[in-house]
Amino acid sequence: MLYENKIWVGTGAEAVCLLPEMANRHGLIAGATGTGKTVSLKVLAEGFSAMGVPVFLSDVKGDLAGMVKPGEHSEKIADRLALCGVPSFQYRTFPTVFWDVYGEEGHPVRTTVSEMGPLLLSRMLSLNETQAGVLNICFRVADDEGMLLLDLKDLKAMLAYVGENARNYTLNYGNVSSASIGAIQRAIAVLEDQGGNRFFGEPALNIADWLAQDEDGNGYINILACDKLFMNPTMYSTYMLWMLSELYELLPEQGDLSKPRIVFFFDEAHLLFNNCSRTLLEKIEQVVRLIRSKGVGVYFITQNPTDVPMTILGQLGNRIQHALRAYTPLDQKAVKTAAQTFRTNPAFDTEEAITNLKTGEALVSFLDEHGAPGMVDRVTILPPQSYIGAISEELRKSVMETSPITGLYEEMVDRESAYEILVGSLQREQIPPIAKEDIQISTAQPAAPAPAPAPAPAAAAPVMPPVSKPQGFMVYDAATGNYVQQQLDTMTPVPTIQVQPQQPQAPVQQPTVDMPVMVYDAGTGQYIQKIMTMRFDPATGQYIPVQPENAAPLDPKEAARLAKEEAARKKAEEKAEKERIAAERREKADALREERAERARYNDSIIGRIRNSAIATASREVTRSITRGVMGSITGLFGKKK
Repeated sequence: MLYENKIWVGTGAEAVCLLPEMANRHGLIAGATGTGKTVSLKVLAEGFSAMGVPVFLSDVKGDLAGMVKPGEHSEKIADRLALCGVPSFQYRTFPTVFWDVYGEEGHPVRTTVSEMGPLLLSRMLSLNETQAGVLNICFRVADDEGMLLLDLKDLKAMLAYVGENARNYTLNYGNVSSASIGAIQRAIAVLEDQGGNRFFGEPALNIADWLAQDEDGNGYINILACDKLFMNPTMYSTYMLWMLSELYELLPEQGDLSKPRIVFFFDEAHLLFNNCSRTLLEKIEQVVRLIRSKGVGVYFITQNPTDVPMTILGQLGNRIQHALRAYTPLDQKAVKTAAQTFRTNPAFDTEEAITNLKTGEALVSFLDEHGAPGMVDRVTILPPQSYIGAISEELRKSVMETSPITGLYEEMVDRESAYEILVGSLQREQIPPIAKEDIQISTAQPAAPAPAPAPAPAAAAPVMPPVSKPQGFMVYDAATGNYVQQQLDTMTPVPTIQVQPQQPQAPVQQPTVDMPVMVYDAGTGQYIQKIMTMRFDPATGQYIPVQPENAAPLDPKEAARLAKEEAARKKAEEKAEKERIAAERREKADALREERAERARYNDSIIGRIRNSAIATASREVTRSITRGVMGSITGLFGKKK
């Protein structure tokens, strides 16, 4: 709710408002479960939207979706409004866009593997330092060799490629072990089971779609459905960090603005920093420090302020602290730490007030117009103007259908990237090249055939490889046992050839012979064997079919149609063959990994250890026995000489 162009959050000794020019100094909303953090979040988000500032927030419990419905009046809300001294209050809706990584409760949110980067991807896959280094090498190789990493199959193919060619990359990039490659592949398989295939791909999210206003000038509230994503805390936190990094990289420098360009609310902020590596923590700290100058405000929502590292907590100038429960010594220490972060108010004891706050009350300290933290005040938070609670599936679908970005991200696109490039090169390596002499037709004249009924040429023509548009006949060469493909411009269409013995049309010196011939059948797409009458052609040195008297010339349209069908057939066969070879390679790689894993499990088992110990003991005993025998022989030999 706006009051004098400021966001009215609540009322203490007087109205407490957040200044829009100080909103990009970041903030914190903390408090125990059930103390009113969600209401404070909604009040701030509604105020930013009414001010024309787009908002992004994560909906972990599903109760933030009520932004699309006007609030419902009740006695509690009436008492809260009277306590806050609100003269007039209007329930209303706010422009909202639903998002969902899985594409079920909102528009799909995707990014590419390259945009995610090796640092965040290592966190998502829970890799150690060595495995993260190998993953970084794969990204470097893909970048240097011009291969796009768009989805997970691209990343898996790139890992396999680098692993197979590790020796070629070790000197320039570093050591790549097969064990690390296998560990990363297993982590990717787990990520795929958790829905990673839906998150990585194209079209990737355009951050500009979040920086939008409706026709009335209200900023859109972008709500990410996280009820399912939250079940995987590592994936949830990594996704949030990726969004923050994308904003930092894409938005230009703005300096000090009258109001933020966009405000982010990160619920369950403690997950962002759990098991966070030092490198990643430094990156988060850097982004939080510098993203202010790009007009972005970041607000963390968590139960305890100590969940946020001190280096980042010091950057959060706007604070809303709800009640904390001090039942254990550790809780009492947290309460004391939280109280020390506020500017003291002589009217009350801050540490005592934190434990005595009622639901809906909070200790609030905002930055003043000079950027200095204001004195902490005990405030009753205003109720939100929109509905508090979850919404029906019908209403959610209706909002999605009327969304301004409907149809932009629903269909996934798979263009050529690292996987297609590597599979294509693999096919070229496995299919042997055709020798030049295999595609050249010999021009040597064969010896003159004898006037026998079935002469064979003395010098057979070399075998021609199949062409992409098979038309005509494959002629059997009795001398070499091979088929020779012959294409004639004046032949009849292949499907209408009538196999009838014909009387030779050539002179006596050009005899004919009935021989088995492979004929292409366009109806079945295969070659079939027929007995045809052939005559020897001295000009080419090959046997050609005898032309029937009533044969019609080949129709150019029919020939083009047959050629087009054959080209499509061969393309489908080549694609199927590529997929088969790739599948065989994957099966072999999986079998090899499984064999190694099985061998490692056996060696690590009790039986394996006993067996290995027994083999080692037997080997030592045999070695000692041989050594004693050799030394005894040498000693005896020298003893005899003496």
